[in-house]
Amino acid sequence: MSATQEMPYFIKPSINLENDKKRVAYEQALLGIDANLMGESNLILKMVTINCILKTYLPYYYWVGFYIVNDGKLSVGPYQGTLGCLHIDFSKGVCGRAAREEKTQVVQDVHALDQGTAHIACDPNSQSEIVVPVFDKNKNLIAVFDVDSTVKNSFDDIDQEFLETILEKHFQV
Repeated sequence: MSATQEMPYFIKPSINLENDKKRVAYEQALLGIDANLMGESNLILKMVTINCILKTYLPYYYWVGFYIVNDGKLSVGPYQGTLGCLHIDFSKGVCGRAAREEKTQVVQDVHALDQGTAHIACDPNSQSEIVVPVFDKNKNLIAVFDVDSTVKNSFDDIDQEFLETILEKHFQV
């Protein structure tokens, strides 16, 4: 199955938020995530809950999900959106770079990157992206958290701050 340029009928186009509205949306999402995950230890349940709540509160989230470290690669885990890449090598794309460097990656225009190496076009509707490494309590990389938007320049230090906080709080316990 290949990606098309046409927006899927079941997905709404992204809508960027101004910084103050973005902070409020994240604060509300964080309350919901914390309330739902209180005492939860199952990794899959944590992942699906985080995906669902963040996609609900942040209107510029087009694709949101986890790629799980599996046999030296990233394999698609729980997500919401169009079909994700099934496997990603650590040497390819923004997700691979985040895993390899164990550092958050923020990309304002994914189409400005070298396609096939620096960026993997799982869905051509994606225009900007943030990828955050996810660590367990022993600081081992267990996944990356990937968010795409259909609008350029959707992600910034506010997204990075909140996402790193959420993922650390719920996976490093």
